[in-house]
Amino acid sequence: MKASPTAIPGVLLLEPKVWGDDRGSFFECYREDVFAGLGIRDRFVQENHSSSRIGVLRGLHYQLGKPQAKLVRVIQGEIYDVAVDIRRGSPTYGKWMGETLSAANRKQIYIPVGFAHGFLVTSPVAEVIYKVTDFYAPKEERGILWNDPELGVTWPVEGLTPIVNARDAGFPRLSAAPREQLPA
Repeated sequence: MKASPTAIPGVLLLEPKVWGDDRGSFFECYREDVFAGLGIRDRFVQENHSSSRIGVLRGLHYQLGKPQAKLVRVIQGEIYDVAVDIRRGSPTYGKWMGETLSAANRKQIYIPVGFAHGFLVTSPVAEVIYKVTDFYAPKEERGILWNDPELGVTWPVEGLTPIVNARDAGFPRLSAAPREQLPA
């Protein structure tokens, strides 16, 4: 497994070693000892599977009282995956990074606690699997507006009309989020 740093310290782009022959291919998408060697020592307790069509934009989500680090990968199609640092006092507070993840490139993103996360589906359909380090807690769900102009996330929406649910469209801008609703 190759780990590459991103524009935000702590967020890692992961690329597995792939073995292939005339039968197809094989790779390890998660192995605890290898990840520990890369500095990822989180214990993942839940795995989620999201299926979406082109143009669906999910995010930017986080949990407050039960924060989640995430390990995100795509098993069908392609997404543009985004992580935004929302940790109060962080030197990269309000900064974001984005990466194309696809079944073809097999890249994964590790997003530590303290980040809002979202993705845009850029293929006809996408199947996304992500592991998290704490259980889903609806009362702890929070979010930041996906198109907050102060963040300036450059979503690849050319030719697409983002499909955003009412909850995600109603999230506040980062600057309008109550301070106590953001991770320390």
